[in-house]
Amino acid sequence: MQQPYDMSTHPTAFSAADRFTLRTALDALGGVRGLDTLDLACGHGGIVRLLASGGARRSVGVDSCPERIRRARAHQPGHASEASEGSSVEYVVADTAGMPQLGPFDLATAVYLFNHAPDRPVLHAMFRSIRANLRAGGRLLAIVPNAGAFPRVDWSPYGVRILDRVVDGDAPLLKAQFLTEPPRHFEYREWTHADFAEAAVEAGFATVGWQPGRPPPAEAERDEEYWTAYRAWPVSSLMTCTA
Repeated sequence: MQQPYDMSTHPTAFSAADRFTLRTALDALGGVRGLDTLDLACGHGGIVRLLASGGARRSVGVDSCPERIRRARAHQPGHASEASEGSSVEYVVADTAGMPQLGPFDLATAVYLFNHAPDRPVLHAMFRSIRANLRAGGRLLAIVPNAGAFPRVDWSPYGVRILDRVVDGDAPLLKAQFLTEPPRHFEYREWTHADFAEAAVEAGFATVGWQPGRPPPAEAERDEEYWTAYRAWPVSSLMTCTA
């Protein structure tokens, strides 16, 4: 998974859970008002706009795809619901592993970024690049997919289906579909939490913690029973690192 989808508009249940998990974590930190923030693999800018609307002093989105950055820039915050007065929004085309010095930042967010590292050196380079752009005490909040589900767990009711697992390279390659109309095929690497933690510690992060993905409050269409199986094995976890 990566941001071929925009968290602010994608209708699937797992992305709603990701958004709720991230917003809950930001609230637990006291929000982002007055902070300098960085969003990696920003896609069309949904999280950048979320940070700007929360009062971040500076919100920078980074993505390796020029077309996604073009679309993000085309949707620059234009009213109070999208950006607080005095906030700055910027977008940069760059690969996280080779990202230039853009900070320092107080907070970095990354949604389905690290699972696209093709090998261990690139995975470690991503974490080093992010750490180099954070102030001492800065935070990284990352949504990462959980390993080990396929073929035991069926995530189809929540909007994603794993089709195959190929043992290859430093981490297995998972072939999957977003269950949109029409379905969209994608691939990602099945790195484990231990792999991510090792890279974070090597990069100089002082602490690494984990929280399971949290579904949003139940409603008529997605009631409590619907979310029960998701809680047992959620698509993602929240990784929290302190610089």
